[in-house]
Amino acid sequence: MKPHVDTNLKVPLRAYLTLLDHWNRIHALTALPPAERWEELIQDSAALLPLLEFLPSGSRVGDFGTGMGMPAILLALARPDLQILALDKSKKKLAFVRQASLELGLKNLQTIHGRFEGIPPLGLDAGVAKALAPVRDLQAWWERHGRPHAPFLALKSLEDAKDPGSTGWHILESAYELPTRGQRRVIQMTKGA
Repeated sequence: MKPHVDTNLKVPLRAYLTLLDHWNRIHALTALPPAERWEELIQDSAALLPLLEFLPSGSRVGDFGTGMGMPAILLALARPDLQILALDKSKKKLAFVRQASLELGLKNLQTIHGRFEGIPPLGLDAGVAKALAPVRDLQAWWERHGRPHAPFLALKSLEDAKDPGSTGWHILESAYELPTRGQRRVIQMTKGA
């Protein structure tokens, strides 16, 4: 599978990247070169979209360790019917996500600051993370914040995808390929399903 970004999302996503470039010069949000950001941030995050199609309107999705807002911003643009929560411990990065959300008119995106183990349980319908932490850590955070049997989707490199995680989880892997970065995996985890 090759991640697909709908044509109608390309203009707001380019505006997001322009804003990221501007903020990055002042606030040093990422070391990722501008030429690599479309593939590494946007296309990589787009691998999640087909796996979240099942979510009904009004569902709450948490992006753990949102960083510069990916995949939260992409999800909010692609699925305006969902409530997207961008979670991170970096106030600086969340300030950028709030500004991007404001400039892109994303009324369905909310930021939450704090450490995942310290935030009150959120009761989310789905969770996502991009290259954040070992599977075992993601599972521990998801047990705290996910609704029973709700899926957590983690974007991982091939090497990171080998992490077995904890027992008692149903795990499915979906392969996808980026143009220059090669094969990656979405690890879908559901507790006790």
